[in-house]
Amino acid sequence: MKKIILALAIIGLAFTSYSKNPIKRNKMNTTLQLTQEWDKTFPKSNKVDHKKVTFKNRYGIELAADMYTPKGANGKLPAIAVSGPFGAVKEQSSGLYAQHMAERGFLTIAFDPSFTGESGGEPRRMASPDINTEDFLAAVDFLSVQKNVDPERIGIIGICGFGGMAINAAALDPRIKATVASTMYDMSKVNVEGYFKSEDSKEKRMEKRKAIAAQRTQDYKNGTYQRAGGVIDPLPDDAPFFVKDYYDYYKTKRGYHKRSGNSTDGWNVIGCQSFMNQPLLAWAHEIENPVLLIHGEKAHSRYFSEYAFEKMTGVHVEGESKTVGNKELMILPGAVHTDLYDDVNNRIPYDKLEQFFKTNLK
Repeated sequence: MKKIILALAIIGLAFTSYSKNPIKRNKMNTTLQLTQEWDKTFPKSNKVDHKKVTFKNRYGIELAADMYTPKGANGKLPAIAVSGPFGAVKEQSSGLYAQHMAERGFLTIAFDPSFTGESGGEPRRMASPDINTEDFLAAVDFLSVQKNVDPERIGIIGICGFGGMAINAAALDPRIKATVASTMYDMSKVNVEGYFKSEDSKEKRMEKRKAIAAQRTQDYKNGTYQRAGGVIDPLPDDAPFFVKDYYDYYKTKRGYHKRSGNSTDGWNVIGCQSFMNQPLLAWAHEIENPVLLIHGEKAHSRYFSEYAFEKMTGVHVEGESKTVGNKELMILPGAVHTDLYDDVNNRIPYDKLEQFFKTNLK
């Protein structure tokens, strides 16, 4: 008991010392190379104002974002930060969501996560459950101090793999008053288990650990990081449907972008290593604020949202919409995974998103 009391006293002393000697954050000019022309995969709206902004996360990595503001807006606005899918850039799905929500009265930002797109961070094309969750929290930091944002009315949207990061961020940060995860992936679950638990054994996980370890040694010898490749191209005739689904978005005019890893050469082979023993949704059951999960009925990934819903509510569902308290799972009949990436099939339920955020950011 004496040791515990002493440890607590030391921790308390550390916090007291910190509060008396705060470290000043320098507001430095951006060092990022930001494209100024409109290079999105979707047309520019005449209902919103657009500009590039930057901000830093707590690791000092500078993030690039597009800010969308409703034209003629006055006063302090509710705000939403958007990111995803995993391996995409803000010129793709996240920017589309952000622009649509700005048309509906929200100040929004769509940001590139650390190590990707126009954001900073070296080496490129790495991923981290911690740092990429922190990217959302840093976006909330940034929005909280904008003169035209109400800091008490901030929400987030995570798409695909950044849906899991968004839920993790909501579990960490009560400043996030409402969270949407659209067509989500749990990147920890898929790395640990494989799709549909196809690699869910000690032996399979050890094979992956050994392969990644060997690749780390090779990368260090070479002084470069081996890329895993983006969506496979050319597409094999016998490719699974979900691979064809990704190809139809990332490798065609519909969603191709030169800065997107999924459209080009992908993540580093070792880029997702840390997801294998850092479960993203460990504390999802303690999220007090509202969460909306949106998924397509026919999506290969639907089980990730169902798993997240069960983690938050204790209720198991398969293939149906369900609401428990302020947690909601919305299943869209007939929709596949990438139907929620863009407006090609008019599946993204923007009216529902607007209603959810206006109800919970007030």
